Amino acid sequence: MNRRRTALAGVLALTTGLTLAGCSSDGGSGGEPELKVVGAFMPQPVSDMAAGFLVVQNSGGAADRLTSVTSPLSDDVTIHETKDQKMREVSSFEVPANGELDLERGGNHIMFMKLKQKPKQGEKVSVELHFEKADPITVDLPVKETTHNPKKQ
Repeated sequence: MNRRRTALAGVLALTTGLTLAGCSSDGGSGGEPELKVVGAFMPQPVSDMAAGFLVVQNSGGAADRLTSVTSPLSDDVTIHETKDQKMREVSSFEVPANGELDLERGGNHIMFMKLKQKPKQGEKVSVELHFEKADPITVDLPVKETTHNPKKQ
């Protein structure tokens, strides 16, 4: 009788675990996005526009999308892609599962229009990144010299 109870308890635990595993918010495609931001910076603006660069790393098993960026520096913050040396606004960028979204000089980036003030080198600009699935992430972009371009590894 005791073995039967133990076996039944094991089957129930296994079935409950499998049922819960199927309930993840992304439809069970391997987990949740696990996002963190590294390498963030803003070159010191020389006009009433500025650009922001950073890398969103996703160590989770599910992809996500960067859908918007907000900042107290500007009421007009957009995300842009650069293709064939032409820049255009996009509605979102994919952050692949177990991958990264690289916003870098000459490529995809954040654009700040109609700056409320021009931040100086050494200051920090706060931004909030909004995603399709993950909670928003607040990041401080250190303001670097106008020509700053980190070397790729």
